[in-house]
Amino acid sequence: MEFVTTIGIEIHVELNTKTKMFSGGPNVYGSLPNTNVNPIDMAFPGIMPVVNKKAVEYALKACKALNMSIDETLIFDRKNYFYPDLPKGYQITQQYHPIGSNGYVEINVDGVEKKIGIERLHMEEDTAKQLHYPDYTLINYNRCGVPLCEIVSKPDIHSGKEASLYVEALRSILLYLGISDCKMEEGSMRCDVNVSIAPKGSSKLGTKTEIKNLNSIANVMKAIDFEVERQKQLILTGGVVEQETRRFDEATKQTVLMRKKTGAVDYKYFTEPNIMPITLDHNWVNDIINNLPELPKQRKERYINKLGLSEYDASLLINNKELCEYFENVSSKSNNPKQSANWIIGNVSSILNKENISLSSLKFTSDDLSNLIIMVDKQEISTKQAKEIFDIMNNTGKKPSDIAKESNMVQISDDSSIKQWVKEVLESNPNAIEQYKAGKTNIMGFLVGQVIKKSLGKANPGLVSKIVKEELDK
Repeated sequence: MEFVTTIGIEIHVELNTKTKMFSGGPNVYGSLPNTNVNPIDMAFPGIMPVVNKKAVEYALKACKALNMSIDETLIFDRKNYFYPDLPKGYQITQQYHPIGSNGYVEINVDGVEKKIGIERLHMEEDTAKQLHYPDYTLINYNRCGVPLCEIVSKPDIHSGKEASLYVEALRSILLYLGISDCKMEEGSMRCDVNVSIAPKGSSKLGTKTEIKNLNSIANVMKAIDFEVERQKQLILTGGVVEQETRRFDEATKQTVLMRKKTGAVDYKYFTEPNIMPITLDHNWVNDIINNLPELPKQRKERYINKLGLSEYDASLLINNKELCEYFENVSSKSNNPKQSANWIIGNVSSILNKENISLSSLKFTSDDLSNLIIMVDKQEISTKQAKEIFDIMNNTGKKPSDIAKESNMVQISDDSSIKQWVKEVLESNPNAIEQYKAGKTNIMGFLVGQVIKKSLGKANPGLVSKIVKEELDK
């Protein structure tokens, strides 16, 4: 029996504002537990929430980047439920009037472009964080009140691979907007995935299960793939898929039951009485959405069409925003985008991966790498020498020009000196000349190598090849 998989994804993204969604409490990750708390977020008597303007700005940027319709009237609602991580007993959210709706994001699945619809984007406040131990639970209220955007996809995703590509595309867009650090391992981007399968041709969707709090893009695909197979085997063996909430166990690579869903929860939504509807200034909204930073898709097209990078190299750079910004600095100063990409994707990335460090931990700067590329372009050093200098830069942090002087690596591009070396090599290798005349042109490589050896590696290889050929052709 063939099945069709249908997947919907809810993503919670913490916004990197300085303060919380409805209070002046600091929005800082990693502080000591329960030090970033505020009477408003903790629901003390007499509290009055005030909407964070910067959070609204960030939400508008996300809406525009995700091709959404924007509601210029802000209306907030109360979502009522009692849980230890929600001190107010309710969460302020946007149930009935999301700030953004009916958008999409594009993904590339095996060379085919596909649009994944986005149903809505709404703003809300985050809950506190629970830390579970065998016989007790601790609660850290620092996260309580942190501004969130919840982004809900349409059921347009049909495989674990598509789901991971969707999350990756969304994460990349949000990073380039600069509105969140999207660190899934720290919880600033969290994924809940709904999965259902149905027999091919069926007009009804199957019963869905929810997988909560997936903390990496790789785990999104692994969890979905396992859950789809679990549901298939259940149906094929006469079982019934039940509506339930599950989690992904990284050790076993399986989804595990958390709780059954016996019915829909009634959150008794009603309009938040302490926040009157806010009509956003149309000019302010336009100014925000018309001045977005360059997004990944636009930047990739520029790299390919204007800078001459291959699609492969452009994709590698775009997928890592930090590396991409580093490339921007190096290529603009060296005025050589292709060589900048080669050095960064090859040599720099190799160091980062091997030593497990970030760009900020490198001993050399982007200016140093730019100058190294310029030295090669000016034929002051050879490519081989540049690689030696790069290794010394990485170990010592010295400037490339200083290393070249100290190591006596300045490349010789003087015609008369090179011609003299070529003459000496040809006189010492008459057989090589005869082989060249007989049509064995690959002997040139040997002769060029001999000249460079005679120059102690300082002769310009390109110029040596040119002069060797000229002399042989005489």
